Amino acid sequence: MESPHGAAVSAQDFGLKGPRGWVFQGVDLTAPPGSLVAVEGPSGSGRTCLLLALTGRMRPSRGHAEVDGLRLPGRAGAVRAISGLGPVPGVNELDPAFTVAEHLRERALLRRRFDDSLHALLHPRAARAAARAAVDAALDAAGLDLATLPKAERTSVRDLERLEVLRLSIALALMGDPRLLAVDDADLKLSDRERAEAWRLLRGIADGGTTVLAVCGEAPEGALTVRTGGRRNTPDGTGAPDGTDPAAPTATTGTTDPSDITAGSTTTGKETADASTGTGRA
Repeated sequence: MESPHGAAVSAQDFGLKGPRGWVFQGVDLTAPPGSLVAVEGPSGSGRTCLLLALTGRMRPSRGHAEVDGLRLPGRAGAVRAISGLGPVPGVNELDPAFTVAEHLRERALLRRRFDDSLHALLHPRAARAAARAAVDAALDAAGLDLATLPKAERTSVRDLERLEVLRLSIALALMGDPRLLAVDDADLKLSDRERAEAWRLLRGIADGGTTVLAVCGEAPEGALTVRTGGRRNTPDGTGAPDGTDPAAPTATTGTTDPSDITAGSTTTGKETADASTGTGRA
């Protein structure tokens, strides 16, 4: 039987401290390949920083984590190479003035440049066909039908509905064939119906073998859940109420400096910088 494409993710006493205190701490998690992991908590509770730390884009202050056997923080660059990141404010946001086609074209060009430049140079026609196939596969996996958009692929990001923006960002991340897909604010500003659609999408990607890590306000039933902001986390990711173990650290809130987040382009460019000081947006 073929093993899942996704990366196993684990953490032990994982924490990040910024200039104003702990952003999150005491995170324990064990998630096998192909898991749907929900990072649940209120805004400002360190959810996004935990997502960035587990994808090698922020340096933790305590404990350790592993993604596909790659230990963090030491192998942060290798973890970034196998993880796909959806839009995070201040890190790699979509450009609202770009059209859907422009974002897809940019990502396809970057994919050819960094992943297959020699082959593309020697076989440009085959490379273009491969890029088109990658775009089509990513759009299909993200459930984004360009024909349903107001101006099809010429629709600007600013004219997309919130769920369509989420689908586009996931499609762009999937074009890199990641083993770990990380999505920030997965349920932000969605209606109940749209939220259910979003979780069906993410669960479908996880069921297909790719591990999914999603920040949210409320985790869906059945997801492995890491809770920030007042609940102790257990190794299986289920969480436990405060007070079950007075000696155990809890995920707590904190604010940090967004200029220190490991980041690349603020649109859809390839992220290149190495892990830095371990401070960033909560």
